[in-house]
Amino acid sequence: MNKGHKETISIRFVSTAFMVLAIAIFKPFGLEMWQWQSFVHLLCIFSLGLFSCFLTEAILRFVVRMPRSYDHGVGYIISRNLRFQFINTPLVSLLICLYRHIAMSHQVESNKLSLSNYLETLAIIAFLSFAIGLYWRFKFRSRYLAMELEETRLLNEQLRNISSKSETDISGEKPCSQEITLTGTTNESVMLQISHLLYIEAVGNYVKICHLREGEVRTDMLRATSKQMEDDLKDYPMIVRCHRAFLVNLGQVEQIVSNSRSMQLKMKHCHDAIPVSRSNMSQIKETIRRIPYSC
Repeated sequence: MNKGHKETISIRFVSTAFMVLAIAIFKPFGLEMWQWQSFVHLLCIFSLGLFSCFLTEAILRFVVRMPRSYDHGVGYIISRNLRFQFINTPLVSLLICLYRHIAMSHQVESNKLSLSNYLETLAIIAFLSFAIGLYWRFKFRSRYLAMELEETRLLNEQLRNISSKSETDISGEKPCSQEITLTGTTNESVMLQISHLLYIEAVGNYVKICHLREGEVRTDMLRATSKQMEDDLKDYPMIVRCHRAFLVNLGQVEQIVSNSRSMQLKMKHCHDAIPVSRSNMSQIKETIRRIPYSC
């Protein structure tokens, strides 16, 4: 068993123990009516909690296709943990509710299976799950910060590799013949080399095209939508949507400034900071990792 699996088991064991401890202290579900039997019920609830955790892990791994891994970055870990909670909380609540009906309802009538009992159990487990999630996030905060810094460093290193190839093209040492013409809904058009495109920004009913011409940054306006520009540029993998208002050429990104909550792309030549929406972060990261710059 590797270190990651041992840590997963340890986290699930401690989390379940915390849940059972809280239940033992506040005694919901009529536990105050029991004497020594309450310890047996708590042990059974603990077993159900562990079973639910490992069943949820299996669902995430084999159904959702999200195995536990630290190699995909902090955003992946946070997203996976949230999905774990969304699956595990109603699942463990259902198991406890069934246990209440089968093993505890003969002495406490209110433990019989019903929608109200399930909602009561769900509310209690959801609160405990939220508290447990905050604890683990605080405990691993320093690790997450270190991972964020390392992930950003590696992405910026990859960007420098991309830039070293694209800069020779921009300086004229390696001529690029890939010229494109972007047109809008009017007769106006903009002709440019694809490697010289910096970014495209949606501005009302227009798009602002920021690009290089003769070594200087130039902006042109076209009456068009960013979706239309995205369709026109779909054959160029380094030009991606980073925000609902922005398309960016990753070959012209100078630096990534990132944390778990936000990301910005600092562009070369103009030094504009382009925002990246949370929904586009993973696409940007995967594109930088996997797709080399091509003119």
